Amino acid sequence: MKTHIHRTIEPRIEAGLFKGKIIVIYGARQVGKTTLLKELEDKRRDETLYLNCDEPDTREKLANQTSTALRELFRNRRLILIDEAQRVRNIGLTLKLIADNVPGVQVVATGSSSFALSNDVSEPLTGRKMEMRLHPFTLAELATVLSREELERRMEQFLTTGLYPEAFFADTLGAPQVITELAEGYLYKDALEYQQIKKPDALRKLLQALALQIGSEVSYTELGALLGIDKATLERYVDLLEKAFVIFKLPPLSRNLRKEIGKMRKIYFYDVGIRNSLIRNFNGPGLRTDIGALWENFLIAERMKHYEHTGALVNTFFWRTYDQQEVDFVEEAGGTLRGFEIKWKKGAHKLPRLFTDTYPQSTVQVITRETALAFASAGELK
Repeated sequence: MKTHIHRTIEPRIEAGLFKGKIIVIYGARQVGKTTLLKELEDKRRDETLYLNCDEPDTREKLANQTSTALRELFRNRRLILIDEAQRVRNIGLTLKLIADNVPGVQVVATGSSSFALSNDVSEPLTGRKMEMRLHPFTLAELATVLSREELERRMEQFLTTGLYPEAFFADTLGAPQVITELAEGYLYKDALEYQQIKKPDALRKLLQALALQIGSEVSYTELGALLGIDKATLERYVDLLEKAFVIFKLPPLSRNLRKEIGKMRKIYFYDVGIRNSLIRNFNGPGLRTDIGALWENFLIAERMKHYEHTGALVNTFFWRTYDQQEVDFVEEAGGTLRGFEIKWKKGAHKLPRLFTDTYPQSTVQVITRETALAFASAGELK
């Protein structure tokens, strides 16, 4: 039996219930959206209606219906959970109808990435929705069921096969196969199907190229030339992958110095297991030449996932100068800049004084394996 793992998004959902807005939870396939809805259903079973839109008859009940028909469907249920809502035709109009004409009802709708790619929801629900994102497990969430010693013991496994729930619960030998099947079965599906990508091979090659460039600045011009894709198409593909919750971008911090890099960006993967599956490398840290970049990706993704789950309002960047002074991760909150250098190897690490000289109110610290949990959880785990 799988252990229930409390998701850090849950308090936000509970706080948003019955506040007059439809809650829309976006997330890639297989990150735990259905499990999350089932947990909500268990807490309020007598007043909840769960609708699984993978079922054709459920889709018909929700597609192009009148408010009278929807009220009859819901009857005396106050909490309506709509799973895989993107599969319903004109779902945005249906949700708008509920928001405007079925008072006293709270809708929580989930959708995999195609939900976010479509315009079905955004325009009809302007001002009527509260949006949230769900990602694979975070270290902060796993700390609710694993001791610190167990977390540290399994860190090499997390670096190899990532934190998708199915990979986390799989045994060590089976996890690479699980994450590979997940990547091949779901990774491209929404972008390829919904956006009718004409060159799926180009999209796969782009993902592989990005997987090999984590931790480095990415030039769209150079990458396009390497892959034989024009810059506009490449930018569109990167945007699609970001909306599909496969990758995220870090822009450069560039405000004060001419020598600061101002146009390049870094691209990371939300899950390093997906990244490793793309390059077919599931070796442990001791057998890898990319462990520094992989560790950087893993911890920055953990921090980003934690912020998105908790709804923290933080601006994030990297900082680098043309003479190679750098800070891996910079965040701005409350008018304060904090920089972090992420290091896999132990030992003394030199910090760039130019950063704190340029931004006098800022701080910079080194994140090592000893301080990784605190960084990943934004200080919640010491």
